[in-house]
Amino acid sequence: MPNDFNQQVIEEFRANAGEVGGYFEGARLILLTTTGARSGNRHTTPVGYYPDGGDRVLVIASAGGAPTHPAWFHNLVAHPQVTVETGVFTYEAKAEVLAGSARDEAFARAVEADPGWAEYQAKTTRVIPVVALHEIASGGPPNVNASSMGQAVKAIHDAFRRELALIRKEVAASPPGGPGSGSGLGAQLRVNCLTFCQGLHNHHTGEDVAMFPFLADRHPELAPVLDRLQKEHQQIAALTAELKRVVDAPSADPQRVRQEVERLTTELEAHLTYEEEQLIPVLDAPPAPTA
Repeated sequence: MPNDFNQQVIEEFRANAGEVGGYFEGARLILLTTTGARSGNRHTTPVGYYPDGGDRVLVIASAGGAPTHPAWFHNLVAHPQVTVETGVFTYEAKAEVLAGSARDEAFARAVEADPGWAEYQAKTTRVIPVVALHEIASGGPPNVNASSMGQAVKAIHDAFRRELALIRKEVAASPPGGPGSGSGLGAQLRVNCLTFCQGLHNHHTGEDVAMFPFLADRHPELAPVLDRLQKEHQQIAALTAELKRVVDAPSADPQRVRQEVERLTTELEAHLTYEEEQLIPVLDAPPAPTA
């Protein structure tokens, strides 16, 4: 029987490109669609996730500390291929239940990021599973949940904005680090920063090699705009390289990371806004009439 609360979240998630309010406001959230272990029917569930670098994310089958695993976990054990919706992209993934030290290390990172996970584990005798969702390469362009190229650009940009806002919040909550402090950047926060930087690099590379040449060929008048955007890509690449250098330090100081995140935020927001102002009207313009 469908869960009314979950269904409301699913509908809001899909209507707002992954952004929801209420209980999940400000959280990293995906929609996970699994195949029923017994019924074979498809079931969609909103679940929180953590970035894990590369082509995978982590989900935790806590069920709020309940004595049994959630239904979606039993489903993906029986049928490991799942569908993931991020609000912007939809893709197929293969589920891998982590075991041993891999599970323990991933769960420890989650607890460091949110102590609530430890509270859930304390409530139950079962070992709460951690699942890695590996994206299955499709061999073609990504499946963007948008009705036009301009809307796709805006949706992708907004996803970067939301993730960067979460990182800023997490860095601000980190205790000061530095020599002798006993504190440093949390392991999961480090992964979040590095994953964001890689995702931004991939996005800008895609624009440089595909979208910008496409526009340059059809709209020569955009040459000054595209030239500026490509130069800004280089500037932002330098900022992300510096952020990665600071984050990769053995005892990364959250205060230093915070400074670099703020520098990146300022430059990136200006860049995204300019790109949207200049390119979305062109991307979404109706085709010129033919003679």
